[in-house]
Amino acid sequence: MFTGKKVAIIGGGKMGGILAQGMISRKLLSPQNITVTDIDPQRLEELRSSLKLRVTGDNAEAVKGADIVVLAVKPQNFPETLKGIRKASNSSKLFISIAAGVTTDSIEKLLTRKPRVLRVMPNVAALAGEGAAAVARGHFARKDDAQYALAMLGAVGLAVEVEEKLMDAVTGLSGSGPAYCFVIIEALADAGVQLGLGRDLAEKLAAQTMLGAARLCLQENQHPARLKNMVTSPGGTTAAGLRVLEEGKIRATLTGAVEAAAKRAKELAGS
Repeated sequence: MFTGKKVAIIGGGKMGGILAQGMISRKLLSPQNITVTDIDPQRLEELRSSLKLRVTGDNAEAVKGADIVVLAVKPQNFPETLKGIRKASNSSKLFISIAAGVTTDSIEKLLTRKPRVLRVMPNVAALAGEGAAAVARGHFARKDDAQYALAMLGAVGLAVEVEEKLMDAVTGLSGSGPAYCFVIIEALADAGVQLGLGRDLAEKLAAQTMLGAARLCLQENQHPARLKNMVTSPGGTTAAGLRVLEEGKIRATLTGAVEAAAKRAKELAGS
């Protein structure tokens, strides 16, 4: 798919670096076909040294020589960044944005010339190769354009295509979701400590428990309720624990968290 393609990553921060590393480790692209830009020379040297890819501080130069451009700068820096690469953009290039809350419509207007734009919502778990990401096409993106982003993000986790109107929901669920999981892990570990376990041991057991449950859910491809019932014996320990969770309205609380994050994402997109 990427044969002969050249990719420019505008912004060499954590996510930009992880995407580059994922494409190289999965052999989607050779390091020589990836160029990363950043305002921090030290960061560029780190990427050049560790991944053997090309680096530059000139965004326009990187875009000019690329077929696919990953926009990995902070949302507040988008207007200035896009203005700087506008002359180098055209419909032959594919632009993939990973900025939260930045719509494809706003990117298209800033770049002009009917650019092919994809909007992506990755999450922090990509740092561990277990990301969950969604891809949405802009007005001028072709149907097969999404496959490039899906492959790129698939190198660091799970990636799916959705309509852009669903991106706020994705942000509330998988974009912000790792934070909810961290709170649950922390709470489980705290409970273990209260019951006599050492802190390090409790945290490892809590994190591995959540990881194992998630993998089982994906591998078995069964409804979570069925898997929950597999663990819950009548009158047993798990049933007693689940009763406390239900009394604490854990379902309503998590649902409310996702809805609040999605609402905030929508507000930020309109600001």
